Amino acid sequence: MDHDIELSDRRLAKIVKRCQDIPGQELFQYLDEEGHRQPIGSDDVNDYLREMTGLDFTAKDFRTWGGTVLAAQELCEMGRFESQTQAKKNVTQAIKNVAEHLGNRPATCRKYYVHPAVLDAYMDDSLFEFMEASNQKTASSDSLRPEEAAVLKLIEQHLLQESKK
Repeated sequence: MDHDIELSDRRLAKIVKRCQDIPGQELFQYLDEEGHRQPIGSDDVNDYLREMTGLDFTAKDFRTWGGTVLAAQELCEMGRFESQTQAKKNVTQAIKNVAEHLGNRPATCRKYYVHPAVLDAYMDDSLFEFMEASNQKTASSDSLRPEEAAVLKLIEQHLLQESKK
């Protein structure tokens, strides 16, 4: 699947360009010691993530995190709603926007790449409290952007409530 993206980091753009210049169809590849092309696949990336974190993370986890945070931002930009019908339309549009960004169909995006706690919080009008509270904090000790800190807090609260059921 092809994706069109913009890179604003010149160093990263140069690295990607060098990868593209290696003959072959794979974007992510490298030349080994003997000068042979070696592709980098999802297994390689996931093995690296597990090795670096010491945890069972995969690229999909990062994609899901990004989709979830983006959905929260989209919904906040749409603002509060006047009716449940409008809320549902806003959720549908936010999912479409995130799906387009991720290069997925909306149904796939909603099912696999947006945590339901964000959608639930929007529907019950609590999402804005989380997002506004995190925007008032100046610096995050755990290096998360304000919107990421808000989503993390929202999901933690969601999981705590689920565990009490």
